[in-house]
Amino acid sequence: MATEGEEREAGTVTRDLTMSRAMVEAIAHEMRENDEVFYMGEDVADYGGIFDSTQGLLDEFGHDRIMDVPISETAYLGAAVGAAQAGMRPIAELMFVDFFGVAMDQVYNQMAKNTYMSGGNFSVPMVLTAAVGGTYNDAAQHSQTLYGTFAHLPGMKVVVPSTAYDAKGLMHNAIRDDDPVVYMFHKRLMGIGWMPAPEGPKTPVPEEDYTIPFGKADVKREGGDVTVVTLGLHVHRALEAAESLAGDGVDAEVVDLRTLVPFDTETVVESVRKTGRLVVVDEDYRSFGVSGEVVARVADEALDDLDAVERVATADVPIPYSRPLENEVLPGTADIEAAVRDVAER
Repeated sequence: MATEGEEREAGTVTRDLTMSRAMVEAIAHEMRENDEVFYMGEDVADYGGIFDSTQGLLDEFGHDRIMDVPISETAYLGAAVGAAQAGMRPIAELMFVDFFGVAMDQVYNQMAKNTYMSGGNFSVPMVLTAAVGGTYNDAAQHSQTLYGTFAHLPGMKVVVPSTAYDAKGLMHNAIRDDDPVVYMFHKRLMGIGWMPAPEGPKTPVPEEDYTIPFGKADVKREGGDVTVVTLGLHVHRALEAAESLAGDGVDAEVVDLRTLVPFDTETVVESVRKTGRLVVVDEDYRSFGVSGEVVARVADEALDDLDAVERVATADVPIPYSRPLENEVLPGTADIEAAVRDVAER
C-alpha cells in the first residue's frame, strides 16, 4: 500500500513534493543516468543551495559533480559553456538572476550563439538555473524577475515552472535538451521554511521520470469570461483571484505559459477566442517585456475576437527594499482581481 501522502493512480505512485524537492529529484535521476551531468554554482554543495535547489545531492554525488565555485559568474558560466561544448551536460546556477549582468557575454554571446557561430558543428547542452522574483524585501539587486530579457535574446529556451509537478517534468526535459535552457524558479514557490509558499505549488509528483514538452502551456483553471495569461508565482495569485471572482459570477480561465521560448501561442489564442477578454499578469517589468509580447501575439492572431485587454505587471522602477513599497510595485492578487473585473465589464 502507498504510505501516507502517496497515491496510486493507474499504477503510478505520487507523493506531495515541494517544488525544490521535485527539481532535485529530477536532477538526481539525470545524474544517475548520465555521468556527464554535473551541477555547479555558489553555495550549491555544502549548503545545498540557498533556495534548496540542490539539497541532498552532495551526499550522493560528492564534490566532483556538485561543485561550489568562487564568486565569479563570468568564470564558472564560461566554464559551463566550455564543458557543454566538449560533450558534458552542466547545470550552472545563478544564485540570483540579477547577477547575470557580470556574465552576459558568456550567456548571450557564447551559450546562446555558439551552435550558430560554429555552423552547427557543436551544441551547447547546458541548463542555466536562476532564482527569480521578489516579495521578501531583498531590494533592487536580488529581487528582479527578468523573464523577458532572456526570452528576447535568441538561442536560449526559457522555462518557468509554477508547480512541483511541472518543475520535475520541465527539469528532466531541460537536462536532456541539446540546446541551452534557462530554467527560472521563483524563490517564493520553492517551499523553503523561511519563505512560505502560497497554496498550490506543492503538488503530487510521480516517482518515475517524465518530461513536459517545451512550448506547451497549461490551462490551470478553465473559464468562459476572461482569459488570464501568466507564469511562475502569479499563476497562484491568478488562481486565488479567479476563485474570489467566481463568487461574483465572473468565470476566469487561467493559462500558465510554463515556457516562454518556445511560446505556445495556440493555447493562448484559443482561450482568448473563447472568452473575448484578456488579462496578462507578469512579475517582470511592464515595458518592453512579456506582457506586451503576449498582447501582440493575440492581436496578430485573434484581434477580431478580442473585446478588452489589460496588463498587470511590475512598475518600471528598481524593486524597493521597503516592504510597503515593494508590495506597491509588485502585482498582487487584488491587482489581478481588479483587472479581471474591469475587462469583464467592458
